[in-house]
Parts: sequence; structure tokens; C-alpha cells
Amino acid sequence: MMIQDRDAGRRFFVEVWQKYHAAEQLQALEALVLDIILQHPEYHDMLGRENESLESEFTAEMGVTNPFLHMGMHIALKEQVDTDRPAGIKAVYQSLLKKSHNAHELEHRIMECLGESLWLAQKNNIMPDENAYLESVRKLR
Repeated sequence: MMIQDRDAGRRFFVEVWQKYHAAEQLQALEALVLDIILQHPEYHDMLGRENESLESEFTAEMGVTNPFLHMGMHIALKEQVDTDRPAGIKAVYQSLLKKSHNAHELEHRIMECLGESLWLAQKNNIMPDENAYLESVRKLR
């Protein structure tokens, strides 16, 4: 799921939530997004308030998690596992899942590794190091 514009990305989540409540048929990507939304009931009220969803700022300084970034990282991780990119992530994920028995919590742990990898790349103005990311995921137990 590649969205370059913050408002368009947020609008997509809101529209999926609206379609769900209107019992409209969803496209495959929308169904994936809905699955992530349903796993996060703490965001449901916010998604139901379209203007607030589109206009709110979520910064670390405010001490709040950006719900769109959080759900987007779940989607990114699912896409990584589905496409096995970086190579080996699918096998590592499946191995960790056998040990954890809680896919959602495992995703949160892996997302910490992904977030760190993205932060380092942005900080150093380089592409994310897939090997270092994959190695950090391998170290999870």
C-alpha cells in the first residue's frame, strides 16, 4: 500500500471504516485495512469523526501514538511477509509466530524493529538496511 500524501492516506482509512459501517463491499486492499482497523478498537471512535481524523496531529511530544502510522506499519509488515521482502522475513515471521501464538503482539514487536530501521535510515539520509532490520527481527524471542 503506497500512499505518499498524508491526507489521502488518512482519508483511505476513514473511507474504509465508513464502507464497513454502510455494509458496502470492499476491495482486497480495503479488506486488509479493515482487518487492521478491527484489531484496534481504540481508534474506532476517532475514525468515525472524519474531520478530527483528517486534521489531528499526533506527535511524540504530545505523548500519543499516531494511529495512522501504527496501522500503516501493520499493513507494511503484512505486505513484507506476503512478498517475503526483505528475503527471509516470511520464514522468520512464521518461526516467531509458532513461539508466540499471538500474531498481533508479534507484529507490534516486529514493528519496533521496522520503526528503528526506518528512523536510522531517515536520520542518516540513507535507504533502510534490510539486512540489519531482518537481523533485529531474528533476535526477537
